[in-house]
Amino acid sequence: MKNTNRLIDDFKSQTKTTIWKHLDAMATNYAVYSTHLNGLPPLLTDYDVYLYCNDTNMVIVCLDCCGHDEEHIYSESDSLNSLILSDGDEPRTSTVWKLSEAVRQASSHLHESNPAITVYGVLLTEAEILNSYMLDEMWNTHNVMVIDGFTRLKYRSIRVNEDDCLDCKAYTRAVIDARHDALPEEPGIGDDDEFARMLDKFLNEGMELADEKTPFDNTGDDLNEDEDEISLDDFPEDAVHINDDEPADVTHIPSGEIEQNNNISVKVEILRPIANPREELDKLVGCADIKRRMDELVALTSYNKMMRDLFPGSKQHEVSLHSVFLGRPGTGKTTVCKIFGSLLRKVGALSKGHVVVCDRGTFIGTLWGDEERSMKQVLKMAQGGVLMIDEAYLLASKNENDPGRLVIQLLMNVLADETQRDIAVVLCGYKEPMMKLLSTNPGLQSRFPNRFEFTDFTVDELLEITQCRVKDYDYQFTAKAWEKYRQVLTQAYQVRDPETWGNARFIANQLERIYIQHATRCVKQRPKNKRDLLKITPEDILPIEVPRQKAKIGF
Repeated sequence: MKNTNRLIDDFKSQTKTTIWKHLDAMATNYAVYSTHLNGLPPLLTDYDVYLYCNDTNMVIVCLDCCGHDEEHIYSESDSLNSLILSDGDEPRTSTVWKLSEAVRQASSHLHESNPAITVYGVLLTEAEILNSYMLDEMWNTHNVMVIDGFTRLKYRSIRVNEDDCLDCKAYTRAVIDARHDALPEEPGIGDDDEFARMLDKFLNEGMELADEKTPFDNTGDDLNEDEDEISLDDFPEDAVHINDDEPADVTHIPSGEIEQNNNISVKVEILRPIANPREELDKLVGCADIKRRMDELVALTSYNKMMRDLFPGSKQHEVSLHSVFLGRPGTGKTTVCKIFGSLLRKVGALSKGHVVVCDRGTFIGTLWGDEERSMKQVLKMAQGGVLMIDEAYLLASKNENDPGRLVIQLLMNVLADETQRDIAVVLCGYKEPMMKLLSTNPGLQSRFPNRFEFTDFTVDELLEITQCRVKDYDYQFTAKAWEKYRQVLTQAYQVRDPETWGNARFIANQLERIYIQHATRCVKQRPKNKRDLLKITPEDILPIEVPRQKAKIGF
């Protein structure tokens, strides 16, 4: 017998870790019409709402961006009330109740034209609902489910399938029209309410309001429109080219190259900005403290932008974008730096958001003067984005004649130059030598106030990274293969040398070995179907060899 509630049942089976992949799948489902609404009157006017519909089912997905600092305990036990009462707090309207009422009203309206259609609601909320496990059954009786504990829902990008050829589009259209008919007439806004309107707009739209073409003012002084402007014509042809009218994910940024003396060319890696940095930040495994610190820095730059637009003559907070990333290889420093540049671009702190990756070899040439020549070209290439210097402590040799010391001095001159506002410099490397570099150079220490420490991943985090990576190829471990992989990874972790341990890079290398072993086995055994072809078995898991920590000699 055909399951007429397939769409709803598929949503009911989702969890916090699977829901986003399911929503992506819905965007490509030829039988499901979906659309995005900036509110569904009269109860869900302040929420992002997504409608999914096929011939027999409709699912209303509501995003509740309420913040996740407070842990919510719902008082309902066997009934769903419009108000939530908490000790010491003012009563608040239940978002779950709002969604259930929206489901009831949509169901009532649709039944007039199609009695067979079933409506269900899904709430994705940033609240932490401590007793949700006690309420699931009760919520389900009211045709809603709740998935809690999300962060930064506001910046989630969810694709939809607005296929006009689907007949079920008429159901979503009917619900939208019915709700708008119920919406009361919007009162006019007088001149006295202009500030409230602008402030509300900023608070509701947040970072997306930033004018990405306006460089961020680190000094807090008002920028003259003609001052410190950098034209794309000033860039060499092989440097950065960005069309600010295009989304970041289609921006073309070719590989960079600088010229030293004697016609020697040095390649410079350029990382292009990404379209959804918030989403990419959320996907990172671990890094909780880094995510929090990044939020704080971005929030302050957003606040400066809001104050500058609301009160053009107001004094701005002085915010330095220059940062130090401390950590061992494979802990995500380059990945976070790429997200960092794109986040700053989103809030208007940087005009382009790309990342120019350099190291000692980028600056040190064969002749005296190559350092200054290289620094000027790299800075021009990094304007509007991030200049990332990996293993920066290698520039600070004890030898007074080391040209790397000149690079440090040139960098100090740049940081002291008030015209160099549209750039963020990030120094990366191991914690101990980086802290030594900063302590021996007070000027560097004061100009790099933002410090982010990238700690080694735990075994559980490495396992989560493994799952994320294999999903890119649609591989699946069998239960026995996963248990074997977990055991060999745990053993390797226990005997690792912390100084040479590769963290996520180690996982990438081991997965390459597994992929090769898996491919070799499949070629020999000829799997019968696609499922078997993408299945990783215990035979594919090879022993992991890691360099052990050297024993110390002495007493």
